[in-house]
Amino acid sequence: MIQVRKSKERGHADHGWLKTHHTFSFSTYQDPEHVRFRALRVMNEDVVLPGQGFGTHPHNDMEIVTYVLEGALEHKDSMGNGEVLHAGEFQRMSAGTGITHSEFNPSSSEAVHLYQIWLYPERKGIEPSYEQKRFPDSEQQNQLRLVASPQAEEGALKIHQDARIYLSKLDSGQQVAHALSEGRHAWLQVLRGAVRLNDVPLEVSDGAAVSDVEQLTITATENAEIMLFDLA
Repeated sequence: MIQVRKSKERGHADHGWLKTHHTFSFSTYQDPEHVRFRALRVMNEDVVLPGQGFGTHPHNDMEIVTYVLEGALEHKDSMGNGEVLHAGEFQRMSAGTGITHSEFNPSSSEAVHLYQIWLYPERKGIEPSYEQKRFPDSEQQNQLRLVASPQAEEGALKIHQDARIYLSKLDSGQQVAHALSEGRHAWLQVLRGAVRLNDVPLEVSDGAAVSDVEQLTITATENAEIMLFDLA
């Protein structure tokens, strides 16, 4: 079964400095039909104007993954990390027992376009930690590149949940395949372009929840970039 979450059906808020879309219930957008999918709790697509950002705020007991599509995002946290996340870079932050952090667009001229994703951790009370990494385009081009997993194999970020996250950049007409083990589920998010998931067409910013499907074939109908989650 493949259930499509169309981009235009997501929650939306325009705060002036921030334009955001919520796949799942978040902040003032509350939709009992779209609260979570498996361990996946938040899938926010944000555009933050130059010189703007999120002030210092707390998190706990959540795995937070951020991916920048365009621009840059400056991060500071109570663990002492102070980094700039550039386009094409991933950040993984385990909030665990509790952290505070801020996120700011350091540019005076360019907006930052990003996805922020939250997953429930495998257990509460994990020690907070932070990672940031860029994965070479050559390892993503027309193939699935593992970018986060519990074992952090292949140089992936370590995520404290039974979830594996893949990234791929697909030329038009190219395809990638992924087998789901028995009892596993998937979420596909289209970051750029358009694809077909098996026989289901998906456009930019669409998502799809997958259950009871053994084989996924993702075919680019134009140049595309996707993020695939393999979930318990």
